[in-house]
Formats: sequence, structure tokens, C-alpha cells
Amino acid sequence: MTGFQTLLHKEILRFWKVAVQTVAAPVLTAMLYLLVFSQALAEHVQVYPGVPYVNFLVPGLVMMSVLQNAFANASSSLIQSKVTGNLVFVLLPPLSPLELFGAYVLAAVVRGLMVGTGVFLVTAWFAPPMFAAPGWILVFAVLGSAILGTMGLIGGIWAEKFDQIAMFQNFLIMPATFLAGVFYSVHSLPAFWQTVSHLNPFFYMVDGFRYGFFGHSDVPPAVSLAIVLATLAVVAGVALRMLHTGWRIRH
Repeated sequence: MTGFQTLLHKEILRFWKVAVQTVAAPVLTAMLYLLVFSQALAEHVQVYPGVPYVNFLVPGLVMMSVLQNAFANASSSLIQSKVTGNLVFVLLPPLSPLELFGAYVLAAVVRGLMVGTGVFLVTAWFAPPMFAAPGWILVFAVLGSAILGTMGLIGGIWAEKFDQIAMFQNFLIMPATFLAGVFYSVHSLPAFWQTVSHLNPFFYMVDGFRYGFFGHSDVPPAVSLAIVLATLAVVAGVALRMLHTGWRIRH
């Protein structure tokens, strides 16, 4: 496991060396979202009985930060290695596809959880936290960051230049995250858009994560967990296949 541990250590150091950009900046962005939306809607919206809108908003912002930063970590690492030409130093050691997959995804999970923890600690000053089922919080945070880390790996393998990875993030990851119920409950939407939301796997990550705080959710957490696990299995299978064939990284 020496090769795996070395690559994992390298990937964690890669984002930690620029923690102001990779950790602190996303925390500040999430805090600005909270300030704007809480001021605009706090007095007008109550999604769950007895849960102020600010409290409802915090888990969504935490999960959004976890997902987006997990994706950014894996995708940016691969595309930077491709563009600068140092990807060869990762491919030369006898690392198996599973070891490559594990190192990149675990580093993405670490960054996602670090940013999410930072967002939670900062926003706790504005909304005292509630913990109805803490186990669900941890499960969905880890699985969600693993899925987005895997999607970042897929995006990094597929992309050959920075604007392609930006397109992947701006036209797929960002819309799916914002339409996952971060700022609202899908029950407040018209029937058609409720159906569309239920086709978005990001919705189940956010909804299951929020259940851990309030004990309320739009979908039973067991259903969300099953869909999230199925999504992880699919994207992991795709990523491992791409690594095994060496498509766009070895050829």
C-alpha cells in the first residue's frame, strides 16, 4: 500500500498547501449565501414546523460546499497534471486502477469534509445546530463527497484542457447542486418540477443529509441512502473502467 499512501498524501498536501483558496474561500462563499438568503427570506419562509428558515438553510449550504469541493479536488488535480505534463510521474509507479481511484477519491472526501466542517462551524453562529440523527449526517456527507470525488475523477480523465473541466462543472455539477433542494423543499415546487427533482441524485444526498439535523425530509432517508449507494456504484464502475483502459491518460 506504499504507493497508494504516497499518492493520497500528495493529493492532500496539494490542496492543503493553498488552503486559503481551497478551504477558506468556499467557507466565505457559503457564509455570504447564508447572509443574503436569510435576510431576504427568513421572515417569509418556514419549510418544516418549528424549524426557522436559517436553520433549514444551513445543512443545504454545508452539503453544497462538500459536494462542489470534493468534485473540484479530483478534477483539478488530474487536469493540472495533464496540462503541466507531470501525470507521467503518477502513471510510472506500479499503481493499480483501484489504488489510483482510492487515493484521488479519498483526498476529495477529505477536502469536502474539511470545507463542510468549516461552513458548519461558521454558520453555527447564525443558527444554533440541531441534531436529530447524527449518524445520517456522517453517512450522507461521506457518500456524497465520495460520489462527487468520483465524478471529478471522471471529469478529469475526460477533459483535456481547463475549459472542458469548467464546462463539466458549470453545466452539470453546479446546476444539479443548486436544483437539489439546497435553498428550498421540493414540496414547494409544482408537480412537474417535483418529478424533475426526484430524478436528480444530488437531491437525495442533500435531503438525507438534512434529515440528520431535523428528523424531517422530503423522502424517507432509507430511500435516499439506497439511491445514493446505487449512484456511487455506477460512477465508481465508470471511473475504474476508465482507469483500467487508460483512456485519455495512458494513450
